[in-house]
Amino acid sequence: MEARAELRQVRISPRKVGIVLDLIRNKPVEMAMAILNNTPKAACEPLAKLLKSAVANAENNHNMDASRLYVSECFVGAGVTLKRIRAKDHGRAHRILKRTSNIVLVVKEAE
Repeated sequence: MEARAELRQVRISPRKVGIVLDLIRNKPVEMAMAILNNTPKAACEPLAKLLKSAVANAENNHNMDASRLYVSECFVGAGVTLKRIRAKDHGRAHRILKRTSNIVLVVKEAE
């Protein structure tokens, strides 16, 4: 049995989120939350909220024991990219890509 939570169109690059997801993959929920609270990365705040949501889904929807949960899967994909223009010299324009992420976090109960 597994519980999952998804977060879509987060305004942070998928590459930056992936670094933090590698830290919490296959860890117990308490340890993963401690890692997220003590890591100085911008992706940690939305990931902590997502982890709390996945734990709440496991408890309320699937009647799992919160103390035995661990992060079984977590992955990130690219969301829509916001295209912006920055003015450059001689009337030129350069494109700025503001990337977004779609994050999926799955928790399972340890046997």
